[in-house]
Amino acid sequence: MSQQIADKQLYDYQEKDLKTIFEHIEDCPDNYNLLYQLPTGGGKTVVFSEIVRRYIERRGKKVLVLTHRIELCKQTSKMLDGFGVRNKIINSKVKELSDDNNYMCFVAMVETLNNRLNEEKLNLNNIGLTIIDEAHYNSFTKLFKYVEDTFVLGVTATPLSSNIKLPMNRNYEKLIVGDSISSLIEKGFLAKANTYTYDVGLSSLQVGINGDYTVKSSEDLYTNMNMQTKLLQAYQEHCKGKKTLIFNNGINTSWYVYTTFKEAGYDIKHLDNTHNKKERNEILKWFHEKPDAILTSVSILTTGFDEPTVENIILNRATKSLTLYFQMIGRGSRRLKNKENFNVIDLGNNFARFGPWNAPVDWQLIFKNPDYFLENLVSDEEIESHFRYTMPDEVRELFKNTEDISFNIKKRYNETVNNGEKSKLVLEESIDQHARMCVENSEDVFDARILSRELKDDIFDRVQQYTKCIINNTKNYRDWLVEDYERKLRSRINEMFMGK
Repeated sequence: MSQQIADKQLYDYQEKDLKTIFEHIEDCPDNYNLLYQLPTGGGKTVVFSEIVRRYIERRGKKVLVLTHRIELCKQTSKMLDGFGVRNKIINSKVKELSDDNNYMCFVAMVETLNNRLNEEKLNLNNIGLTIIDEAHYNSFTKLFKYVEDTFVLGVTATPLSSNIKLPMNRNYEKLIVGDSISSLIEKGFLAKANTYTYDVGLSSLQVGINGDYTVKSSEDLYTNMNMQTKLLQAYQEHCKGKKTLIFNNGINTSWYVYTTFKEAGYDIKHLDNTHNKKERNEILKWFHEKPDAILTSVSILTTGFDEPTVENIILNRATKSLTLYFQMIGRGSRRLKNKENFNVIDLGNNFARFGPWNAPVDWQLIFKNPDYFLENLVSDEEIESHFRYTMPDEVRELFKNTEDISFNIKKRYNETVNNGEKSKLVLEESIDQHARMCVENSEDVFDARILSRELKDDIFDRVQQYTKCIINNTKNYRDWLVEDYERKLRSRINEMFMGK
């Protein structure tokens, strides 16, 4: 081991965390399970690689590093090499490994190692330390029985289990929290996120058994023309000409995105887990080299992928997973000399659900009481109750002859109720105003009825506000009211032209 490599410098915050972790290794029992949190981009692999080096040097015992993906295995092995730690990757090619080998550190994928241990092809004698990367994934729990006599260090950016039925506090006794995202931004280690949000109605989404939105319901929503148009508009407003990574929930959605951008004249590629290694490498090489590249993908690039030149992250999906939220945004947070900021475009109300990416998070509370955190997530209904429709400039231009296009549904509802009048009067007045807008900006009744179609989003917003006022916000009733509103609007337009 060369002294130059072995003395590789850690940043102050990394050295502080390493010191704390080593105090636990020295003071706690040999079979203690410790969890360490550090944000994506904070250098978790750097920290635990130096821990491996010092542990082997001080204790003379072997170290096992576990990952859940082959890409992470290779990256981890390379980092350990950089710290002068001679290591062996246990992959599908390694069928057996005797105990008289020369390696002091092994890097293994969970499934491969589990298979070899079950086949009794490997001997884990003299392992003193087990490090679990991306520890929030539950695939690791099956291996705890094999490493129960070692000191286990779990490492993650988000100490919240991917399975709500298997909380992390069941497998780890204590959590050490590293520097926060805001602190790492302030110190110049992470780029600052500029977030742009677009209101999206998620009432059609369904939640699956894993606690997140199902792929099918997400695909139904995000492949429709309105959402594709909104995505393209968001890209053109904030991301155009800069390297952009788009995350989707579903392969079909990603292909739709690919087609939408291709037809708009943009250079874009699609990547999912059905691509082979050669195709994947070619696509990622293209993405790295092209300054304004657009890459649309499914969750394949949330871990084990590092492309610091990404300047735009588009969340073209909704998620209830705090871990996924941080992972997706983290792909754009790498700081470069000419990159102090990056953009996050949120098309899934994720910002409203979880808060800003750099906001303080009480990880100790989440670790100790994950159920409390999950139960107190802001609901989609509550998020959408704060939506306020703003007429786009191009639509407003079509109604330029009308000075005031606003109508306060809630205010008028309260006034009608206080006056003892029927609540439906509110919608009738709203229909009247919309009809006048169409008449004032059209040559004849046919033009006016065509123009009324431009009010679709405004109508939906007003009807939604009304159903909340009367506490009947079921989808079927809301849809019926919208249809009834549009029918009455056409009739009212006819009446107004006849009365001219």
